[in-house]
Amino acid sequence: MQTRVRLAVNGQAVDRVVDVRRSLSDFLRDDLGLTGTHVGCEHGVCGACTVLVDGESARSCLLLAVQLDGGAVTTIEGLTPAAGLSPLQEAFRACHGLQCGFCTPGMIVVAHELLARTAAPTTDEIREALAGNLCMCTGYVNIVRAVARAAAPGAA
Repeated sequence: MQTRVRLAVNGQAVDRVVDVRRSLSDFLRDDLGLTGTHVGCEHGVCGACTVLVDGESARSCLLLAVQLDGGAVTTIEGLTPAAGLSPLQEAFRACHGLQCGFCTPGMIVVAHELLARTAAPTTDEIREALAGNLCMCTGYVNIVRAVARAAAPGAA
């Protein structure tokens, strides 16, 4: 069964007919070509597929595209300026906050949400915000440093 979905993705209006069982992650990646949203566990555990839904982080593998009808989704592509990296992304680069990069889009989306609501988070607040995102390559130390750097005055 299919139905029409109208939503905003990265600030652009999207109007598509989708299968009612299509996950948001598959819709973003396969239908819209936004491959920055990575699919890892497909059970909502790893956080690689994290996007912002109406400004709040959500696991796109656990949502159906039809659930977002009338809503707004922001992916890593929507957080990346056309002319380079955002201050948060630059901080990840400068602090070596990534290795293979698979988890990085989800980490950046969650960190962006944290920094949008808490201008100067403590290390504990950063760790708590990132706790739902798994990284198999790093020890998280540089990821936490990157978020703290992005939060600092004159960041990046």
